Amino acid sequence: MADFLLIHGSCHGAWCWRDLIPALEARGHTARAIDLPGHNDGRDLTSVTLEETAEAILMAAGPDTIVLGHSWAGFPISAAAEKDPSRLRGLIYLCAYVPVSGLSMIDMRKRGPRQTLAHAAIKDEASNSYTVDPAEVPRLFYHDCPQEAVDYALERLCPQAIRPQDTPLTLGANWDGTPKAYIRCANDQTIPPEYQADMVKDWPKSRVHVMQTSHSPFFAAPDALADLLTQIEKDL
Repeated sequence: MADFLLIHGSCHGAWCWRDLIPALEARGHTARAIDLPGHNDGRDLTSVTLEETAEAILMAAGPDTIVLGHSWAGFPISAAAEKDPSRLRGLIYLCAYVPVSGLSMIDMRKRGPRQTLAHAAIKDEASNSYTVDPAEVPRLFYHDCPQEAVDYALERLCPQAIRPQDTPLTLGANWDGTPKAYIRCANDQTIPPEYQADMVKDWPKSRVHVMQTSHSPFFAAPDALADLLTQIEKDL
């Protein structure tokens, strides 16, 4: 059985893994989640960096830990592996950005085939953080999720610091040598599914998996996601 560390995406927190953690535990795994710096901690969001998000992940992981990153968390989990691959077992990208060395997450989003968040992201006055228009959230993130889960999420979404997402990430041998797998969400309305496929087009087919869900399979299909993670961990 495996040890999973679950890393949330933009505007989310450890709370979003509410349903997946018990599903993983029911299958004999250990699972936990953390809030990244700047989420639910009262921080000045101008001070949050990509480097410290990576360090927070490494502090919570161990040599036998599989780190799963959702959405933007593809960047900090990659930064963590590049910084010290000995402190984790492998990476799983859940409908997440797979960094291109030298680019920031914002650079990668702009390269996408469709700009899904263009009219939904609302920046603060100083452009240091953004939120997502609550009217657009269900469509973008949770269109196939139970209404109870949507309501639960809407009450907990928080501002997202822009600085770490606008920081280029350089990757090298450490990240290259880290075992990795990808889960593409075929009905994703946030990161276009075709872009997800393009980001891993050169990966071994055995390391790329597909779920027929929205951007939030942890709410839409937690048991199916737990089953898939159980399958993936055997190959990492």
